[in-house]
Amino acid sequence: MTKKEIYFDNAATTRLDKRVFEKMIPFLNEFYGNPSSIHSYGRKVRVAIEEARETVADFINADASEIYFASGGTEANNFPVFGIAKTEFNESGRNTIVSTSVEHHCVLESVEELSKNGFNVKLTSVDSKSILEEEKFKNNLSHDVSLASVIFCNNETGAVNQIENLAEFTHSSKAYFHTDAVQAFGKIPIDVKKLHLDSMSFSSHKINGPKGAGAVFVKSGTPLSPLIFGGSQERNRRGGTENPASIIGFAEAVKLIKREMTGNYEKVKAIRDKFLNGIMRIDQKGIEINGGDNVLPYIASITFKNEFYNNDPEAILMYLDINGIAASNGAACTSGTLKPSHVILAMGRPLEDAQGTIRFSFSAENTIDEVDYALEIIEKMTKKFSKK
Repeated sequence: MTKKEIYFDNAATTRLDKRVFEKMIPFLNEFYGNPSSIHSYGRKVRVAIEEARETVADFINADASEIYFASGGTEANNFPVFGIAKTEFNESGRNTIVSTSVEHHCVLESVEELSKNGFNVKLTSVDSKSILEEEKFKNNLSHDVSLASVIFCNNETGAVNQIENLAEFTHSSKAYFHTDAVQAFGKIPIDVKKLHLDSMSFSSHKINGPKGAGAVFVKSGTPLSPLIFGGSQERNRRGGTENPASIIGFAEAVKLIKREMTGNYEKVKAIRDKFLNGIMRIDQKGIEINGGDNVLPYIASITFKNEFYNNDPEAILMYLDINGIAASNGAACTSGTLKPSHVILAMGRPLEDAQGTIRFSFSAENTIDEVDYALEIIEKMTKKFSKK
């Protein structure tokens, strides 16, 4: 069997589309003016940024004035979590934040920081599939809650929460609702008006756009203070010179995904189905598929049960890598530490199982042939790490 190079870590980042890169090049050399400058050099860049803002807004049925560009998904989550919570506290005195135990660390660590500064934080538990338990979520909502933040699609398991329901519950308590849609954006249709969202974060490099570009939708009228100070950019809410090349690249990636999203979804679904059917043929008893039925097909999280396998996350990932397969044991922001997934632990799984959980994530660039090769390697790996 000839060794192949296979990238199954698309939830961490995707390859920059060549068509996107071509749109970025002029804004790296030819159109170099500062978009805040009033001369022609700056005005040309400003026009391109505002056109990009309209492209992104149209994709999610928002108004252009409701889109704020940021440096990526992490800032795009920090911005509304801190910005809404602090502004609401100053205006109404409400100081309770509701979130979940399986958020991305950029949300979890944001609310943890707020808790150190006098805010009351309630993390709602999830079920064994990593789905938010709605009744417990509703029980956490009260008159002193200013903000609820719930991940749209879990970045480790692919499980999808019922965001429209959760937003409705939150609004019933007169609080604001934010969702981290970094993994869902560009994968499924998202209409911020139909979902009744107050804010939503998303990122460029998850949809074959450039790194260094993210965005936040903030519904008009939602209280929001700046996270970054020092300039009047982004309508006085995000100081600092914009990153024109990445913003224009982001918008081009959105244009492409708008045309290709349905086809991509069907192709990736076929890839994931083939992969997981193969996994079950290898070992239906000792390997568990995480996330349940309501998942996006772009992510496949599997757990090698400690009862059957010697789980060493570093050794497992190195075995895959040596054989040409790139995967991860959790979010890209934490996978370098090889700490057990907080998501798998929150689902009620023991530490030993969390250490044997691997995330494979797909894109439309992947192929069935790559799945076949990966399954051959995984089957060999199960024999190597088996306790039998």
